[in-house]
Amino acid sequence: MPLIPEEPQIHESAQGPRATPATGRTASTPRPVPGPRPRPVPGPRSAATPRPGHPGPGPARPAPSERSQVSAERPAAAPEETRSVPQIQLIPASVDGALDAAEEAVDLLLDSGRAPGDILVLTTGEQHPWATHELSFGENSYWQQHDTGEDVFFADASAVDRAKARPVVVVALNGGDDGTVERVLPTARERAVALLVVCGDPQRVNSVLGAGV
Repeated sequence: MPLIPEEPQIHESAQGPRATPATGRTASTPRPVPGPRPRPVPGPRSAATPRPGHPGPGPARPAPSERSQVSAERPAAAPEETRSVPQIQLIPASVDGALDAAEEAVDLLLDSGRAPGDILVLTTGEQHPWATHELSFGENSYWQQHDTGEDVFFADASAVDRAKARPVVVVALNGGDDGTVERVLPTARERAVALLVVCGDPQRVNSVLGAGV
């Protein structure tokens, strides 16, 4: 049955404070989460200090022409994390807005009580600035952070086979050809233990995952 786009929301049952809207939201009882391990960044930094739980900032990116907002509705009852097929949530977004939609989805998951180490973010186009920054220190250091599993980890779609399973996988369809999308989405579904969030063109997602949902 085709995957029908829903109003942007994250169906997640993680224990924690009820999430509030992505813009200007605050958690009623903020849960401290580990921040990124500090790294020296050459030259002056113009990026704002990241919210707790996000890996350190990378180079500033131009604002997208379209930004998909993630609703902060109360999470619905979630599936057991031991189930073999994860719940799939589609957040409609343009190519330019997919990465921002993915970041907002991560923020909502963290505000809802998800641990940073529960979340893996994959991009099909441009690398997330954090991944680009961390890779400048070498792949060994970069993947060590993945293996430690203490924080949100951002990776390119080409690295999906190396990425380990996590409770939540967020995919940003921010570029890439059809072959990349057709390869990364099924693998991302395998890596997601409880929830797969896909930010991108609904028709493109349905063409790959629709028959399996």
